[in-house]
Amino acid sequence: MVLGFTALLYLVELLDVALPVHLDNGGISSRTLSGLDGIVWAPLLHGGWAHLLANTLPVLVFGFLAMAGGLGPWLAVTLTIWVFGGLGVWLTGPEGYVTIGASGLAFGWLAFLLVRGLFNRSLKQLGLAIVLLAYWGGMLWGVLPGEPGISWQGHLFGALGGVLAAWLFARANRAKGAKGSPGPLPPTGSAGPGGAA
Repeated sequence: MVLGFTALLYLVELLDVALPVHLDNGGISSRTLSGLDGIVWAPLLHGGWAHLLANTLPVLVFGFLAMAGGLGPWLAVTLTIWVFGGLGVWLTGPEGYVTIGASGLAFGWLAFLLVRGLFNRSLKQLGLAIVLLAYWGGMLWGVLPGEPGISWQGHLFGALGGVLAAWLFARANRAKGAKGSPGPLPPTGSAGPGGAA
């Protein structure tokens, strides 16, 4: 699924280069009514091959690891990051700019992977988080204002969307576990003529 999504990103960029239309204009235009639909399209659009190449490895690695829990949960986590991150950019992004790129998703998946072990109280997931933090932790500086032309808002709200997704996912798992756990067992033994045994 993650390979298919990445292939889709390359197909969209190829179409953007080949066709006489500027697909990149369909990104998130902050605080404009017409810019709201950019939330749907922004993660699929990139400002050239270099931008797409820079996002490819994080999308593949974090998307694949986030999908380890199954396709259904991965889709729910991805949708949460996509919508929350997009709305955050729409509300706080710089006026007059159009925000595009899948880096918000990558930051969201990374944040999800870093915190889900805390919410789930899982040593295995915390171990993965430590490895990811050691290798990719420097990437988290991208949530702060810095390089011009880079949407730190997309990174920040994507990451916050990942934290939200991890919290919601853990809550849903706990609720499912509570529903599935058996209630108190009836007393065992047989009753004789004089009452309970």
